[in-house]
Amino acid sequence: MRKGLGTALAAAAFCLLGALFFFTYSSMKEQRRQKTCVGVKVEFADPYTFVTPEDVEQYLKEGYGAYVGQRLDSIDLLKVEKVLDGKSAIMKTDAFTTPDGYLNIRLFQREPVVRFQKGGYGFYADSEGFLFPLQNNYTSRVPIIDGEIPLEVKAGFKGRPKSDKENEWLSGAIELANYISSSATWSENISQISVRPNGDLVMVPRQGKEKFIFGKLDDIPGKFWKMEKYYTSIAPAREPGYYSSVNVKYKGQIVCRK
Repeated sequence: MRKGLGTALAAAAFCLLGALFFFTYSSMKEQRRQKTCVGVKVEFADPYTFVTPEDVEQYLKEGYGAYVGQRLDSIDLLKVEKVLDGKSAIMKTDAFTTPDGYLNIRLFQREPVVRFQKGGYGFYADSEGFLFPLQNNYTSRVPIIDGEIPLEVKAGFKGRPKSDKENEWLSGAIELANYISSSATWSENISQISVRPNGDLVMVPRQGKEKFIFGKLDDIPGKFWKMEKYYTSIAPAREPGYYSSVNVKYKGQIVCRK
Protein backbone atom coordinates (compact mmCIF):
# COMPACT_ATOMS: atom_id res chain seq x y z
CA MET A 1 0.00 0.00 0.00
CA ARG A 2 2.74 2.40 0.99
CA LYS A 3 4.70 1.50 -2.16
CA GLY A 4 1.70 2.28 -4.33
CA LEU A 5 1.16 5.57 -2.53
CA GLY A 6 4.81 6.55 -3.01
CA THR A 7 4.61 5.77 -6.70
CA ALA A 8 1.47 7.85 -7.06
CA LEU A 9 3.03 10.79 -5.22
CA ALA A 10 6.15 10.61 -7.40
CA ALA A 11 4.01 10.54 -10.54
CA ALA A 12 1.98 13.49 -9.29
CA ALA A 13 5.17 15.45 -8.53
CA PHE A 14 6.57 14.65 -11.98
CA CYS A 15 3.34 15.82 -13.63
CA LEU A 16 3.40 18.98 -11.54
CA LEU A 17 6.98 19.76 -12.56
CA GLY A 18 6.09 19.09 -16.20
CA ALA A 19 3.12 21.43 -15.99
CA LEU A 20 5.25 24.10 -14.32
CA PHE A 21 7.91 23.79 -17.01
CA PHE A 22 5.30 23.98 -19.75
CA PHE A 23 3.72 27.04 -18.15
CA THR A 24 7.10 28.77 -17.77
CA TYR A 25 8.11 27.95 -21.34
CA SER A 26 4.76 29.13 -22.70
CA SER A 27 5.00 32.33 -20.67
CA MET A 28 8.51 33.04 -21.94
CA LYS A 29 7.44 32.26 -25.49
CA GLU A 30 4.52 34.64 -25.19
CA GLN A 31 6.74 37.36 -23.74
CA ARG A 32 9.20 36.82 -26.57
CA ARG A 33 6.38 36.98 -29.10
CA GLN A 34 5.22 40.31 -27.72
CA LYS A 35 8.73 41.74 -27.23
CA THR A 36 9.82 44.24 -29.87
CA CYS A 37 13.33 44.87 -31.19
CA VAL A 38 15.05 47.87 -29.62
CA GLY A 39 18.30 47.77 -31.61
CA VAL A 40 21.23 45.73 -32.87
CA LYS A 41 24.38 44.52 -31.13
CA VAL A 42 27.40 43.60 -33.24
CA GLU A 43 30.16 41.24 -32.12
CA PHE A 44 33.30 40.45 -34.10
CA ALA A 45 34.81 36.98 -33.98
CA ASP A 46 38.22 38.19 -35.23
CA PRO A 47 40.61 41.14 -34.79
CA TYR A 48 39.90 42.77 -38.15
CA THR A 49 37.95 45.99 -38.56
CA PHE A 50 37.02 45.89 -42.23
CA VAL A 51 33.42 46.32 -41.14
CA THR A 52 32.16 48.57 -38.33
CA PRO A 53 28.92 48.35 -36.33
CA GLU A 54 27.76 51.44 -38.22
CA ASP A 55 28.37 49.59 -41.50
CA VAL A 56 26.24 46.69 -40.29
CA GLU A 57 23.36 49.03 -39.45
CA GLN A 58 23.62 50.63 -42.89
CA TYR A 59 23.77 47.24 -44.66
CA LEU A 60 20.62 46.13 -42.83
CA LYS A 61 18.85 49.41 -43.54
CA GLU A 62 19.56 49.07 -47.26
CA GLY A 63 19.21 45.31 -47.67
CA TYR A 64 16.71 44.25 -45.02
CA GLY A 65 14.60 47.22 -44.05
CA ALA A 66 13.12 48.15 -40.68
CA TYR A 67 13.70 45.84 -37.75
CA VAL A 68 13.67 48.21 -34.76
CA GLY A 69 10.14 48.22 -33.37
CA GLN A 70 9.29 44.89 -34.99
CA ARG A 71 8.37 41.84 -32.90
CA LEU A 72 11.43 39.71 -32.23
CA ASP A 73 9.76 36.59 -33.58
CA SER A 74 8.92 38.39 -36.83
CA ILE A 75 12.55 39.20 -37.72
CA ASP A 76 13.75 36.98 -40.56
CA LEU A 77 17.15 35.91 -39.22
CA LEU A 78 18.03 33.95 -42.37
CA LYS A 79 17.45 37.07 -44.47
CA VAL A 80 19.58 39.13 -42.07
CA GLU A 81 22.44 36.64 -42.48
CA LYS A 82 22.01 36.56 -46.27
CA VAL A 83 22.19 40.36 -46.50
CA LEU A 84 25.40 40.56 -44.47
CA ASP A 85 27.03 37.48 -46.02
CA GLY A 86 26.69 39.22 -49.38
CA LYS A 87 29.24 41.85 -48.32
CA SER A 88 32.70 41.13 -49.65
CA ALA A 89 34.69 41.37 -46.41
CA ILE A 90 32.23 39.23 -44.43
CA MET A 91 32.73 35.47 -44.59
CA LYS A 92 29.93 34.33 -42.28
CA THR A 93 27.20 35.83 -40.08
CA ASP A 94 25.33 34.41 -37.11
CA ALA A 95 22.13 36.34 -36.29
CA PHE A 96 19.91 35.73 -33.27
CA THR A 97 17.61 37.65 -30.94
CA THR A 98 17.70 37.80 -27.14
CA PRO A 99 15.00 38.49 -24.52
CA ASP A 100 16.45 41.95 -23.86
CA GLY A 101 15.03 43.02 -27.21
CA TYR A 102 18.20 43.10 -29.30
CA LEU A 103 19.02 41.66 -32.68
CA ASN A 104 22.49 40.20 -32.18
CA ILE A 105 25.01 39.91 -35.02
CA ARG A 106 28.21 37.86 -34.76
CA LEU A 107 30.51 38.47 -37.72
CA PHE A 108 33.36 36.37 -39.09
CA GLN A 109 35.40 38.53 -41.50
CA ARG A 110 37.64 37.30 -44.28
CA GLU A 111 41.32 37.01 -43.39
CA PRO A 112 43.48 38.48 -46.19
CA VAL A 113 46.82 36.82 -46.90
CA VAL A 114 47.97 38.89 -49.88
CA ARG A 115 47.12 42.24 -51.43
CA PHE A 116 47.23 42.98 -55.15
CA GLN A 117 47.61 46.42 -56.68
CA LYS A 118 46.52 46.49 -60.30
CA GLY A 119 46.55 49.86 -62.01
CA GLY A 120 44.47 52.31 -60.02
CA TYR A 121 42.71 49.80 -57.78
CA GLY A 122 43.59 47.01 -55.41
CA PHE A 123 42.08 43.91 -53.83
CA TYR A 124 42.82 41.21 -51.28
CA ALA A 125 42.80 37.43 -51.48
CA ASP A 126 42.10 35.16 -48.54
CA SER A 127 43.65 31.72 -48.02
CA GLU A 128 40.86 30.09 -50.07
CA GLY A 129 41.52 32.27 -53.11
CA PHE A 130 38.46 34.50 -52.61
CA LEU A 131 39.14 38.00 -53.92
CA PHE A 132 37.54 41.08 -52.39
CA PRO A 133 38.12 44.85 -52.69
CA LEU A 134 40.24 46.93 -50.36
CA GLN A 135 38.24 48.33 -47.46
CA ASN A 136 38.13 51.96 -46.35
CA ASN A 137 38.09 51.18 -42.64
CA TYR A 138 41.15 48.98 -42.35
CA THR A 139 44.37 48.09 -44.16
CA SER A 140 45.79 44.65 -43.49
CA ARG A 141 49.55 44.29 -43.26
CA VAL A 142 50.15 41.49 -45.76
CA PRO A 143 52.57 41.11 -48.71
CA ILE A 144 51.69 43.35 -51.66
CA ILE A 145 52.09 42.30 -55.29
CA ASP A 146 51.80 44.89 -58.06
CA GLY A 147 52.57 45.17 -61.77
CA GLU A 148 51.20 42.96 -64.55
CA ILE A 149 48.99 40.79 -62.38
CA PRO A 150 47.43 38.05 -64.57
CA LEU A 151 43.98 38.16 -62.97
CA GLU A 152 41.13 39.42 -65.12
CA VAL A 153 39.19 41.19 -62.40
CA LYS A 154 37.77 44.69 -62.36
CA ALA A 155 37.56 47.21 -59.55
CA GLY A 156 35.04 46.10 -56.94
CA PHE A 157 35.18 42.43 -57.93
CA LYS A 158 34.50 39.80 -55.28
CA GLY A 159 34.67 36.06 -55.73
CA ARG A 160 37.06 33.59 -57.30
CA PRO A 161 38.72 33.92 -60.72
CA LYS A 162 36.86 32.09 -63.45
CA SER A 163 39.69 30.39 -65.34
CA ASP A 164 41.85 27.49 -64.16
CA LYS A 165 44.95 29.36 -65.28
CA GLU A 166 44.12 32.37 -63.11
CA ASN A 167 43.31 30.17 -60.13
CA GLU A 168 46.60 28.31 -60.54
CA TRP A 169 48.55 31.58 -60.55
CA LEU A 170 46.58 32.90 -57.59
CA SER A 171 47.30 29.70 -55.65
CA GLY A 172 51.02 30.24 -56.24
CA ALA A 173 50.77 33.89 -55.15
CA ILE A 174 49.03 32.82 -51.93
CA GLU A 175 51.74 30.23 -51.28
CA LEU A 176 54.39 32.92 -51.82
CA ALA A 177 52.64 35.37 -49.48
CA ASN A 178 52.25 32.72 -46.79
CA TYR A 179 55.92 31.80 -47.07
CA ILE A 180 56.99 35.43 -46.65
CA SER A 181 54.57 36.10 -43.79
CA SER A 182 55.75 33.00 -41.90
CA SER A 183 59.38 34.13 -42.03
CA ALA A 184 60.51 36.87 -39.65
CA THR A 185 63.45 37.53 -41.97
CA TRP A 186 61.64 37.89 -45.27
CA SER A 187 58.50 39.57 -43.93
CA GLU A 188 60.70 42.42 -42.68
CA ASN A 189 63.15 42.56 -45.60
CA ILE A 190 60.94 42.37 -48.72
CA SER A 191 59.52 45.81 -49.47
CA GLN A 192 58.10 45.28 -52.97
CA ILE A 193 57.02 42.43 -55.23
CA SER A 194 56.25 43.23 -58.87
CA VAL A 195 55.13 41.16 -61.84
CA ARG A 196 56.89 41.92 -65.12
CA PRO A 197 55.11 41.71 -68.50
CA ASN A 198 56.81 38.33 -69.15
CA GLY A 199 55.34 36.96 -65.91
CA ASP A 200 58.53 37.01 -63.87
CA LEU A 201 58.29 38.27 -60.31
CA VAL A 202 60.90 40.75 -59.07
CA MET A 203 61.52 41.37 -55.39
CA VAL A 204 63.05 44.51 -53.95
CA PRO A 205 64.56 44.31 -50.44
CA ARG A 206 64.36 47.16 -47.94
CA GLN A 207 68.13 47.43 -47.78
CA GLY A 208 70.65 47.34 -50.58
CA LYS A 209 70.35 48.08 -54.30
CA GLU A 210 69.86 44.52 -55.51
CA LYS A 211 66.68 43.42 -57.22
CA PHE A 212 65.96 39.71 -57.05
CA ILE A 213 64.56 38.17 -60.23
CA PHE A 214 62.38 35.45 -58.75
CA GLY A 215 60.81 34.16 -61.96
CA LYS A 216 57.55 32.21 -61.94
CA LEU A 217 55.69 31.01 -58.86
CA ASP A 218 57.43 27.67 -58.56
CA ASP A 219 60.09 26.17 -56.25
CA ILE A 220 59.39 28.97 -53.77
CA PRO A 221 61.42 27.57 -50.83
CA GLY A 222 64.35 26.76 -53.14
CA LYS A 223 64.49 30.29 -54.54
CA PHE A 224 64.43 31.85 -51.10
CA TRP A 225 67.23 29.49 -50.11
CA LYS A 226 69.29 30.88 -53.01
CA MET A 227 68.48 34.44 -51.93
CA GLU A 228 69.75 33.57 -48.47
CA LYS A 229 72.93 32.05 -49.97
CA TYR A 230 73.51 35.28 -51.84
CA TYR A 231 73.45 37.27 -48.61
CA THR A 232 75.63 34.82 -46.69
CA SER A 233 78.18 33.75 -49.34
CA ILE A 234 78.22 36.13 -52.34
CA ALA A 235 77.42 39.64 -51.12
CA PRO A 236 80.05 39.69 -48.33
CA ALA A 237 82.83 39.23 -50.91
CA ARG A 238 81.96 42.54 -52.63
CA GLU A 239 81.36 46.09 -51.51
CA PRO A 240 77.72 47.09 -50.85
CA GLY A 241 75.77 47.85 -54.02
CA TYR A 242 78.19 45.99 -56.30
CA TYR A 243 75.43 43.91 -57.88
CA SER A 244 72.25 45.47 -59.23
CA SER A 245 70.32 42.24 -59.92
CA VAL A 246 70.40 38.72 -58.59
CA ASN A 247 68.62 36.08 -60.69
CA VAL A 248 67.46 33.04 -58.73
CA LYS A 249 64.88 31.70 -61.17
CA TYR A 250 67.16 29.12 -62.82
CA LYS A 251 67.56 25.73 -61.21
CA GLY A 252 70.89 25.30 -59.41
CA GLN A 253 72.11 28.80 -60.35
CA ILE A 254 72.48 32.25 -58.84
CA VAL A 255 73.23 34.77 -61.60
CA CYS A 256 74.49 38.15 -60.35
CA ARG A 257 74.90 41.22 -62.56
CA LYS A 258 76.58 44.55 -61.88
